[in-house]
Amino acid sequence: MILLQRVQLYYKYFFPNRNFIMAEKTRYSDAELEEFRTIIKEKLELAQRDYEQLKLSIMNLDGNSTDDTSPTYKVFEEGANTLSKEETMRLAQRQLKFIQGLQAALVRIENKTYGICRETGKLIPAERLRAVPHATLSIEAKSK
Repeated sequence: MILLQRVQLYYKYFFPNRNFIMAEKTRYSDAELEEFRTIIKEKLELAQRDYEQLKLSIMNLDGNSTDDTSPTYKVFEEGANTLSKEETMRLAQRQLKFIQGLQAALVRIENKTYGICRETGKLIPAERLRAVPHATLSIEAKSK
């Protein structure tokens, strides 16, 4: 992508009066898609591990319970436990949404449509996809 931009700048600078039609890249190559697949699989594995830990925490199966402590502090801790459990549930929901986004990205890789902005139809820059591999919008489309 960067090479294409450099070539376009070269021709604009040295041949300002000519209009050259440059073929714009419409999808990522198989090698690039494989690189993205690796990144996504790594993030997916980590996200699933975190999600499982959150589920265990919600069900109080992680071993960090206060069930065996003195009942004196139970009254004070019940409100805090409820808030903590609600926050953990929100985190788990957000993590699940992230996992679903990564899984959808893997499907787009299989279909060879990964990295194409759903608003503009142009390629999302590889730098953005490396940072946010489940992205479906370019920065241009997202800022609208």
